[in-house]
Amino acid sequence: MSQQSSYYPELAKEIEAPEGPLGVLLPGLGAVATTFIAGSLLLKKGLAKPYGSLTQMQRIRLGKRTNPKFPLIKDFVPLAKLKDFIFAGWDIYKDNCYETALKSGVLPQNQIAKISKELAGIHPLSAVFDKKYVRNLDGSNIKKFKTKMDAAQELIKDIENFKKKNNLKRAVMVWCGSTEVYMTPLKVHETLESFEQGLKKNSPEIAPSMIYAYASLMTKTPYANGAPNLCLDIPALTELSKKQKVPIAGKDFKTGQTLMKTIVAPGLKARMLGLDGWFSTNILGNRDGEVLDDPGSFKSKEVSKASVLDAILEPELYPELYKEIYHKIRIEYYPPRGDAKEGWDNIDIFGWCGLPMQIKINFLCRDSILAAPVVLDLVLFLDLAQRAGLSGIQEWLSFYFKSPMSRPDLKPEHDLFIQHLKLQNTLRILMGEEVLDHSGLDYYESKEAAIKATGK
Repeated sequence: MSQQSSYYPELAKEIEAPEGPLGVLLPGLGAVATTFIAGSLLLKKGLAKPYGSLTQMQRIRLGKRTNPKFPLIKDFVPLAKLKDFIFAGWDIYKDNCYETALKSGVLPQNQIAKISKELAGIHPLSAVFDKKYVRNLDGSNIKKFKTKMDAAQELIKDIENFKKKNNLKRAVMVWCGSTEVYMTPLKVHETLESFEQGLKKNSPEIAPSMIYAYASLMTKTPYANGAPNLCLDIPALTELSKKQKVPIAGKDFKTGQTLMKTIVAPGLKARMLGLDGWFSTNILGNRDGEVLDDPGSFKSKEVSKASVLDAILEPELYPELYKEIYHKIRIEYYPPRGDAKEGWDNIDIFGWCGLPMQIKINFLCRDSILAAPVVLDLVLFLDLAQRAGLSGIQEWLSFYFKSPMSRPDLKPEHDLFIQHLKLQNTLRILMGEEVLDHSGLDYYESKEAAIKATGK
């Protein structure tokens, strides 16, 4: 029996070495960003472990099961080192990163104290902000500009000055800012030309996160959208990312409750267990909870979270099991919780002969603790993608997002396990290694055929 190879030599890349420092630009220096920065500084000093990070802790299998190798991902692909990170960011509040980290209350004060000097040295640049898009926040560290194109040019200057000051040849930007009000794509978003005209004419359909994305791409800086805002997922900006040869990824970090959904739902579907209803509620504090207390911002988050189940369960293929799902989502702002979010799920399922059953999930998590390693991995993988010559939508990074981007004619993949296989196989392809499908039949059929042929 002949065995087919799963190599794609035409897709392997010559990847530039990650030489020199790497700029890490973060719009929104709140709980997520400061937890990521603080953790990275602690890791550099050997004072913490990178739990939750694939780039730092996960191993990848190479080769056949009969002779496998399991290198760490960071040893397999040429990633930048944490020691090379140089941080900068924008925020509407003037607090430095040390002050924000203390107020956020995510990491213990005794941990933060060990890196207080470094955190205190990171001051937010004045932000591009408009209260119409995030109604429940109001800060004073805001840029003044006549047009949105002027705002974009101010951000471009910030990026260029940061790179020049720190002698940077490379940088990555990850949106860690707040959730903007819900928007749908309109004519101004259709082409780069119409978008740039919209910037000049102060189009209300262009939100601040889009201006950051535009500035990032114009400076050839890879960009990831960590919120459910309409941002990169418009034709104008995907067009710009291809034109500038810059990789992009998004949207909405997959952390708490949706992470659980993308773990549990594939299991239900794999066993052909039916689903009647899925009720989800969250309580959380911090700036994220305050922002989502506004119906406009909540709508953006709701749409992002709601898309997961249909995409995984495919009711069009399994109408008897999943066509009539009642999916309810609630988010409640509860200040005493701070960053300690609680996600509660009631799942009504049915099995053999239609008999009902229930699953209850009570996930008491720390949103920023789950998000920080996601930011780290995205910074490193987007920098890798840039050095590998990749551009446009990086669907292989879907693993990290609630609403993963994909080519418009393709359905995005939401199943966490398929996303994970896609990510690892992409790394194998880039490095010229065999893609794994885990079928395993060749280990048995080919050996039996060989025994028959040789009698041994």
